[in-house]
Amino acid sequence: LEQQASQPIGNPIEMNLPHEACATKLNADQSYRKEFTKVFGSGAITMDKIEKAIASFERTLLSGNSPFDKKTLSASATRGMEVFNNKDKGNCATCHSSTLFTDGKFHNLGAGMDASGELKDLGRFSQTKIETDRGAFRTPSLRNVAKTAPYMHDGSLKTLKEVIDFYIGGGSSNPQLDKEIKPLILTAQEKQDLIEFLESLTGETPANTGPPDQ
Repeated sequence: LEQQASQPIGNPIEMNLPHEACATKLNADQSYRKEFTKVFGSGAITMDKIEKAIASFERTLLSGNSPFDKKTLSASATRGMEVFNNKDKGNCATCHSSTLFTDGKFHNLGAGMDASGELKDLGRFSQTKIETDRGAFRTPSLRNVAKTAPYMHDGSLKTLKEVIDFYIGGGSSNPQLDKEIKPLILTAQEKQDLIEFLESLTGETPANTGPPDQ
């Protein structure tokens, strides 16, 4: 998380703020200097401290007490949970396991292909250089998934319906496609029930985690 926290800041297509400039801006703000001193002690605000502060905050962003947790699922969501867990139907629980609905592993789903059928982002392969990691990305948690559109690592799918249709099609074929990805057969009702179940994973988040009050 610490490494990820600083990447969007300097990324030219995101915040486009060089790390040195970011630290300079915060050091020039008396209120930030005061808060950083409380946490880290005396000394200038550095990118290392900024990374630690952001990552520490992100680790508090846990959602709970959802309809799924409270066992107050609707009839549709209950049917959707059965589709979710059935390997011959949704096959979702194969990767989206545990109470966080993720196995924490990396998988190639065939997402993010260009017009010629090539991967636009090599995923974990960019770090490991292991051929089987080509196009593989870590399974995200499905907690609050109904509120975290767009989907897939590149934001290419805009709705949960599009995600389900993508999996029904068996992803996009490529040499490293995960062996668990296969075409699915779901009725219109089963697809709607599955969406209802995914929406039941929307829970309560800690206080004071939204945009600051103006």
